[in-house]
Amino acid sequence: MIVEILIVDDNADIRNILNDLLIDAGYRTRVAANYNQALSEIDKKIPDIAILDVKLDKGDNDGIQLLSHIKSKNKDVPIIMISGHANIEMAITSLKHGAFEFVEKPFDQTRLLNFVRRAVENLNLKNQNKDYENKLFSSYDLIGDSKNITTIRDQIKKISLTDSRVMVNGPSGSGKELIARKIHKGSKRNTKSFVILNGALLDNNKYELELFGEEKSDGSISYGALEKANNGTLLIDQISDIPLDIQSKILRVLTDQKFKRVNGSNDIKVDVRLICSSNKDLKNEIEMGNFREDLFHRISVFEINIEPLSQRISDIPLLIKYFSKKISENYNIKEFEIDENDNYILNHNWHGNVRELRNLIERVAILQPGSKEKISNIIKESLKSDNFQEKVTENSLSVPLKEAREKFEKEYLTIQLKKFNGNISKTANFVGMERSALHRKLKGLGIKEFN
Repeated sequence: MIVEILIVDDNADIRNILNDLLIDAGYRTRVAANYNQALSEIDKKIPDIAILDVKLDKGDNDGIQLLSHIKSKNKDVPIIMISGHANIEMAITSLKHGAFEFVEKPFDQTRLLNFVRRAVENLNLKNQNKDYENKLFSSYDLIGDSKNITTIRDQIKKISLTDSRVMVNGPSGSGKELIARKIHKGSKRNTKSFVILNGALLDNNKYELELFGEEKSDGSISYGALEKANNGTLLIDQISDIPLDIQSKILRVLTDQKFKRVNGSNDIKVDVRLICSSNKDLKNEIEMGNFREDLFHRISVFEINIEPLSQRISDIPLLIKYFSKKISENYNIKEFEIDENDNYILNHNWHGNVRELRNLIERVAILQPGSKEKISNIIKESLKSDNFQEKVTENSLSVPLKEAREKFEKEYLTIQLKKFNGNISKTANFVGMERSALHRKLKGLGIKEFN
């Protein structure tokens, strides 16, 4: 990768010195002599690194305004500020606004090159981390052979070929973001941006700024999620937590395909595929007056419902094998084995769903126990508060023997059915019963069979 550096200084001699110095060091450069030229260069293409003079032609701190403008577009760009009128206050202000380094004029060329090299290292590290995160997430598959996961995989294939808006419903940690990423990856927009806006993590006064962006008084622009996702996909996670007044503005964007930035006067046209997700029942939220019904119908052209992990126990052994292999590869350690039929795992409630299971396996990987017994102890210690056998014992002590037995049988057979994905033959074989006897037992206990 050839790093491109933007040089902004109103002094032609300094621009030329910096330009020659950086080209000789193997970097690609662009130059700007004033604020407007710099703004034009930034808006044409964000540089990999920028060297900005603090004081240009617009005022005492117009370089700081350019710094803020670049950071609003890409906060990871390292920016070196230079000034011939330096003071401590100016340096502190630059660093507060996100500058990588502050250099006084006249500067030592070797020292400046060292700062640039450090900026390149910083940039590469951030890019590597991003690549790692994206590969980690995009490399994850939707694992499972339960009816729910099989249906979802089929839905993703069909939905990806369209631009339909999608609503993904499911509890926290069940895989809603992964489903959205899979839809984006399989779509014609897969070379464009995939942007996530989490409705549950924003302050009430920041929703508009994060969605629509802002035109600031200094002339700089802060771009919102809609513009960042233009021609790509925008995932609004936890859309149920977005206030009603912002919901109405999202509805307007979906209707008109345009919006105005905060403090802006011009319409911004966008072409965005919208995917939304929530761990709340939006129909209940509508009844309670917390969500707009007209927006619900707009965003729910197609709905995907992912069940809690506790309702698809047959997926757990497959997930254990999958994550054990993946995490071993990521940590570059010897692959370890976890007993997929461990009752502590199969009977756990999994309130955190797949994320909780993955975290458990990662914990085992980090601790690197040397034996199956130690692995089992780590699992028991991690999950003991929700252990099925402990709960059954505690609940059974306060009821007559017959009732306790029925309760145990009902919970036991329900779990075994889920474990074998509703397959009566496999369940009967495992529990040691004839098929017909198991059918009668299930009916007598009021357990509904499923396929």
